[in-house]
Amino acid sequence: MDKKLVIIPTYNEKENIADILQAVLDLEGEFHVLVIDDGSPDGTADIVKSLQQNERIHLLERSGKLGLGTAYLTGFKWALEQGYDYIFEMDADFSHNPKDLLRLYKACAEGGAGLAVGSRYCNGVSVVDWPMSRIIMSYFASTYVRAVLGIRVYDTTAGFVCYKRETLEAMNLDKVKMKGYGFQIEMKYTAWKLGFKLKEVPIVFTNRQKGTSKMSGGIFSEALWGVIGLRFRKQS
Repeated sequence: MDKKLVIIPTYNEKENIADILQAVLDLEGEFHVLVIDDGSPDGTADIVKSLQQNERIHLLERSGKLGLGTAYLTGFKWALEQGYDYIFEMDADFSHNPKDLLRLYKACAEGGAGLAVGSRYCNGVSVVDWPMSRIIMSYFASTYVRAVLGIRVYDTTAGFVCYKRETLEAMNLDKVKMKGYGFQIEMKYTAWKLGFKLKEVPIVFTNRQKGTSKMSGGIFSEALWGVIGLRFRKQS
């Protein structure tokens, strides 16, 4: 059986973490979960520790908020060291439906994708309970990225993703520069430039019902300006 790992970065997610872990563990296919907690003062990591009698739950604790991109890079390296075949990114707040992990896996395992994207925009706009201003910012950010980079992905900032092991192994993870949502763009663009097939899987994205959003204008600013550098960067 393929070894599958879902990486979930957390900061103050005590309202969601136990439920999201259970939802992933209940799926068919024996998914494992790696929580990477950035020193949550609300006790998120303690909740994860209390559930670790289940051997499919793993935890890495970091000191302070070190950024979404660095959390995933830490998780990718850990996953490769532990021999996982498929590695997923997912939020802790149920904005991503855990059942869609099965569809992302199928896109890679059976559909030939090196990277599968849970896409909010490949079939129109599939976002629930977001303010219109945020939808417009996100949608047109991806439009801008496609125009600058030429990548044929409608949701370039998506954070619901499945990577085949081979895709991550082909990347120089130490050279990934962007840390916020620009990280999501950089990873997709790098995989595409390396020749891997990218496939978008339509999903419905639902705004969190519990806890507080970590979104800020600065992370979109990094993404918008960072793509210019990506356009002229040589792939290693």
